[in-house]
Amino acid sequence: MSKTVVVYHSGYGHTQRVAQFVAEGAGAELLAIDAEGNLPEGGWDKLNAADAIIFGTPTYMGGPSWQFKKFADASSKNWYVRAWQDKVFGGFTNSASPVGDKGATMIQLQTLASQHGGLWVSLGMLPSNTKAATPSDSNHLGGSVGLLVRSPSDAGVDEVPQGDLDTAKAYGQRVAAIAARLRA
Repeated sequence: MSKTVVVYHSGYGHTQRVAQFVAEGAGAELLAIDAEGNLPEGGWDKLNAADAIIFGTPTYMGGPSWQFKKFADASSKNWYVRAWQDKVFGGFTNSASPVGDKGATMIQLQTLASQHGGLWVSLGMLPSNTKAATPSDSNHLGGSVGLLVRSPSDAGVDEVPQGDLDTAKAYGQRVAAIAARLRA
């Protein structure tokens, strides 16, 4: 059994809801980055002890939230001592638009994991890209680098598309399973 931590920032609650589904799939612990971009007491120790880390952030203006970026910059202390070397990593992002430049955010998350010497886990799921596809289908946004989620700007937290939540749970399972295989 591997230990997985989902570390995320959520500005309006949508990304937190997705993080909960990712964590459920992975059997992971949730670690929220607060409104000032800080981890709770003991947060860095939890990340250092994890076998797998899954990053989560909304996409704002084509990149991670400033709170997530503050966390990422603060991780340079871990980078310097290679504390996360060879850990398994994954990531997800959420924006109001179907595209919303989520790809740019995903590349930043993947790059952060790579700078730490980590092993990135792709979504590993075919897209639902037929004319009949709807937001109720898994991977309806067609992600491959990681999990992409759309929460329209006028949608409540409970209105995150079910297909995205199903994809989130499956992605969490995939990251945890790969971490467990590598740990064995």
